[in-house]
This record gives sequence, C-alpha cells and structure tokens, in this order.
Amino acid sequence: MTPTPHAPLPLFVWLSPAFPVGAFAYSHGLEWAAEASDLTDAATLADWLAALLDHGAPRNDAILMAEAHRAATAGDGSRLASVAELAIALAGSRERRLEAVTQGNAFLATLEKVSPCEAFAALRAAWAGDVAYPVAVGTATGGHGLPLEAALEAFVLAIVGNLVSAAVRLSVVGQTDGQRVIARLLPEVTQVAKDAAIATLDDIGGAAFRSDLASIRHETQYTRLFRS
Repeated sequence: MTPTPHAPLPLFVWLSPAFPVGAFAYSHGLEWAAEASDLTDAATLADWLAALLDHGAPRNDAILMAEAHRAATAGDGSRLASVAELAIALAGSRERRLEAVTQGNAFLATLEKVSPCEAFAALRAAWAGDVAYPVAVGTATGGHGLPLEAALEAFVLAIVGNLVSAAVRLSVVGQTDGQRVIARLLPEVTQVAKDAAIATLDDIGGAAFRSDLASIRHETQYTRLFRS
C-alpha cells in the first residue's frame, strides 16, 4: 500500500494511551524494582530505562516490530508467522508473556474492526496463536504502508512513556520529573529506532538481567498495582 500524505497520523492514535490495549495495567517489572529500592528518583529511573533501551526487551521488541513490518509490507504470511512465534518464545517470564500477548491481541482485534488490511488476514491465515504486541504493531504499520523508521520511533517512545507513567503512579517520580526523564531519553529512542530499522533477527539479544529478575519476582510480590 502506498503511504498517504498523512501516513504518520495513525501512529498518534494507535500508540496513544487511549488506544484500548490495556498498557496502563503493566509496569514491565518496575513495580518490583521500586519495591526493592532499585528505583528511587528520576536519575535511577532514567538509568534503568536507558539500560532497557540499550540491552533489554524494548530493543528486541523494536527489532521484532521491524521484521513484522517488512513481512507485512511484502504480504508474506509465513514470515509473519515465524516472527509471531519467535516473539512469544522470547518472553522471559509468565508476566512478560502476559504483557506481550494481552496487548498484542487487543491491538490486533481492535484494528481488524476499525482499520482492516490484507496483512491482518495474511497473519491470521498463517498463525492461529496469540500475537505479541510488537508483531501486531509491525503488521499494522506495514500493512497500512506507514514508514518503518517513523513507526519504530513512535513505538519505542510509547513504551518509554508507558513505563514513566507507571513510575509516576508508583511515586518513584512526579509528573514533571517524569517528563524530564522522557526528554532525556529521546536521543536513545531515536537511536533504537534507527538501529532496529536495519537490524535482523540475528541481532536480537540482551543483558538486562535485573529487569528480567524484576519481572519474575513480581509474580509473587505481596502488594501489587500492576499485572507485570
């Protein structure tokens, strides 16, 4: 599909906090990190999120999204199925899988009703299982002809924004400091998008062990506001 003159506009809709995927319910392990005093202020939050962008799940999700975007653009259902399977296999804990597929399934189900495209049908025909969030977003943006790098920037920024929102609700930072953290991380967001746009699945990997541990330990955390 040829991009329309207003191609980026759907990104503001699909990746806004108002889009019904339930992103507000997940903290990606931040709740445990706050409980363990790993996160205490804007500086520690910014460092944690920067590490995620450089070495954690958001970086891998951007690569998965880019691969799904390319597969959707090519109308390759088999390739979409392969990346859908890999995305779920990469979930390092029960809660990470829940976070990925609950949002992905909701995103896909909503857009199939309001903005259908051939790529959705190709994915459904080739893959009958759950769809992780980055794969759903990549399928939608590729299927609707949205530019890859712009879509990646919006996707990664949405991840950062949601995690900062979680940190505000956990009283790690206030709203103003939360916005300072986002502003500080904008160059990293841009770089992750640029790197993911030219990466392959062979570039997937990570070293954010403390974040993975936070996700696992959150499963048995006594008092919780979030589902992950």
